[in-house]
Amino acid sequence: MSLKTILVNQLARLISRKVRKDASNAVNCQKHIFNSLIRNARNTRFGKDHGFSSIKNYTDFKNQVPLAGYEELRHYISLINKGEKDVLWKGIPTFFAKTSGTTSGSKFIPLTKNSTPNHFGTARNAVFHYIASSGNVGFMDGKMIFLSGSPALSDTFGIPTGRLSGISNHLIPNWLKKSQLPSYQTNCIDDWETKLDNIVRETAGQDLRMISGIPPWVQMYYERLLDFTGKKTVIEVFPNFSLFVYGGVNFEPYRAKLEELVGAKVPSVETYPASEGFLAFQDLQDDNALLLNINSGIFFEFVPLDEIFNENPTRLALEDVVTGVNYAVILNTNAGLWGYKIGDTVRFVSTDPYRIVVTGRVDHFISAFGEHVISKEVEYALISVANKENTRIVEFTVAPQVNPPNNEAPFHEWFVEFDNPPENRIDFSNKVDVLMQNQNSYYKDLREGNVLQCLKINALQKNTFRHYMKSLGKLGGQNKVPRLADNRKIAVFLEKYILH
Repeated sequence: MSLKTILVNQLARLISRKVRKDASNAVNCQKHIFNSLIRNARNTRFGKDHGFSSIKNYTDFKNQVPLAGYEELRHYISLINKGEKDVLWKGIPTFFAKTSGTTSGSKFIPLTKNSTPNHFGTARNAVFHYIASSGNVGFMDGKMIFLSGSPALSDTFGIPTGRLSGISNHLIPNWLKKSQLPSYQTNCIDDWETKLDNIVRETAGQDLRMISGIPPWVQMYYERLLDFTGKKTVIEVFPNFSLFVYGGVNFEPYRAKLEELVGAKVPSVETYPASEGFLAFQDLQDDNALLLNINSGIFFEFVPLDEIFNENPTRLALEDVVTGVNYAVILNTNAGLWGYKIGDTVRFVSTDPYRIVVTGRVDHFISAFGEHVISKEVEYALISVANKENTRIVEFTVAPQVNPPNNEAPFHEWFVEFDNPPENRIDFSNKVDVLMQNQNSYYKDLREGNVLQCLKINALQKNTFRHYMKSLGKLGGQNKVPRLADNRKIAVFLEKYILH
């Protein structure tokens, strides 16, 4: 064991103890953060506009600060861009994290001096807590790869701007950068496939021990790596590979294929980062739920999903949530986001400590007939049947078919790229449909009432979803394929790739 791993191991134990202590005192941590946020933002433009000086408790806050999306924030961002200080938070942002909005165009999410530790600090805590819990610290003596967006930053009215994953590269401490791959020059390449080829060439001969990234793009890296080296498995290329850190999408649809490519089951840690804040991470190896990040500059609110589009929805603080309910996540942060709807939905599986599973996106659902099917349901149904049938999934999405030809009843149309398609696709579809009915009573009622016919699964050509993402200019990085859409925009593109 090197001196570095000895020191890391000691620090990991301290961090792990703090993680457990905070988790056991979550409600008090949230109350402390709430009071700190209100106090520190009292004299900002937003704080004055919303009477922060008169806010004494959470009830006052809900009465004076409405729920908001980016459009409601845009006015304040424009004031920052004009050079005004103390707008949403003290001073001016350290960075803008640029994201792609569906209705708002590009979004510029502020990161401040106070909020940047939330991003790198939580990523560090997730890995160090794993080290303390598992005893696996040896990977720190090898190389690590972070498959991320470009760290090259642009200038937005004097504020460095880029993708969050690229900004995160600038937050990595020097002692860790010595172990980081790929090189800065390669990481700055915009074209994903060119960048990937360079990454493969740079990493193939290295002692790579930790890999981090979004599963579909990690899979693409593995495939290119094996083509380049002529090896059959990743573990043959990197025999000391011992930790996979991922986030952004549910791992289960990719698990079987990634484990086949690796040639082994490598320990993993799931994280839940977003441009607006680092929300949670997996703290137990035998439980896929994520521990909510309750003491890192974020005051959480939760709105029952079935109320999110109401004019005055119920807003709950952490102590009022219950398990088994889908909630839309609302953030208030020391980056200056207030009552901010990030668009994600979660369900609590435990309140002691507070652990969640991510169930989807507020705007990623199908409810063409009132069924309100969510991402977690379709993922569970498809992966459960695929595992039993020994069928592997590469990627998929689901859309409603409201007006099928020949006067058929409507149905949910699934577009699935299989690694090895099922022998009997109709039987496979029927089994998936049964699991959908078991999870969603509204869907079951529509099926039993013959309003909807059994779902239909289309098998797609190899690399279909990569073609789709490339057509959008979103191949690689932190981009994800939507699992669900309440329209047929994606379906129209995919129809020409159906295997007949």
